[in-house]
Formats: sequence, structure tokens, C-alpha cells
Amino acid sequence: QRIKRVILLGPSHRVPFRGIAASHARYFDMPMGTVSVDLQALRNLEDLPGFQYLESAHEMEHGLEVHLPFLQELLGDFQIVPLVVGDASAEMVGDVLERLWGGDETLIAISSDLSHFMDYDSACKRDRATSEAIQRLDYENVRPGDACGRHPINGLLWVARRRGLKANTLQLCNSGDTAGTRDQVVGYGAYVFTE
Repeated sequence: QRIKRVILLGPSHRVPFRGIAASHARYFDMPMGTVSVDLQALRNLEDLPGFQYLESAHEMEHGLEVHLPFLQELLGDFQIVPLVVGDASAEMVGDVLERLWGGDETLIAISSDLSHFMDYDSACKRDRATSEAIQRLDYENVRPGDACGRHPINGLLWVARRRGLKANTLQLCNSGDTAGTRDQVVGYGAYVFTE
């Protein structure tokens, strides 16, 4: 009931660019109803290095909107700050998160898978190592191939380390555990960060 704003960051799967991209969209039109964008929050980011409005980064991107039905079911009425992250340093993403941090009314959600298209055993090993780095807030060791959303993850880890937060793993598995074959899997992890 207290969460009224969700900062939602995810990787750019289709459009390569440097920095962090917002859209001028005022809302996301979803099957369960519209979710309004916190336009004032976006205006507050406009002076930060790497921040830009880039509609093409949002047009075909699925990584943010797939979370909205779950958030709508859990939170009811809330606003989002949807940001697609391209090639961006942990500090660049972290500066955005620091600017938007807020209090109990704000939830930060990072959208990402872990490893992609490895065999089951190799994926389990790599994802365990990535998960351990996340739990240690070790953003320097979440590298290319570890997670499609490594840039937004690393930005959150950078802020979490500065703020003294603790990361807890809620779930770690892959598509071989849920559906399909085990010859090429996609890794999944769920984490919560607390003070």
C-alpha cells in the first residue's frame, strides 16, 4: 500500500546506445489498465551525464513492460520511472538511482536474466558465481555474458555498497528447471536488497 513509485531499469536488447534512455511517453497502456509515468522524476534526471530521451530504445523493448502486470497486481495504483540502460558505467546508473532513491514510497526494480544459452551444468556454475558477486555487492565482477542487464545490476550494486545495503538471494534457477530442454538454458535470479 505504501509503494507509489517504481523505478524500473532494464537492458536495451535491440538498440545499441551509450547511457540511459527515457521516453516522452506519459503512460504505458497495459491489458490491466494504464500505468502512468512520473514525468517530474524524469525531468529531475535531465542534467545527469548519460541521461537522454531516446524513443527508439523503448519502442521494441520488452524488458520493462513484462514486469508491469505483476506490479499492477501487487501494488494497484503507482507510477513508474521506466529507464532503458545501454552501455553505461555502474557510476552512471548509480547516479540516476541516487537521484531517484526516495523513501518507503519508492521501489527499485532491475530487469535482467542471467546467463544465456549455455548447457545446464555450465549455466548453473556461471550463475552461481554471478549470484555470489551480487550478494557481495561486487559490481566489478558481474561481467559480459553473466547477465543481459549487467549495467543496471552493476549500478544498483554500486549504490548498495555505498549505502551499506545487504543482498539476499530469493531464487536461483534456469529454464532447464522450469520448462524445455537442458542443452541451452537461460539463467534466472531473484534478489532483494535491504538495509
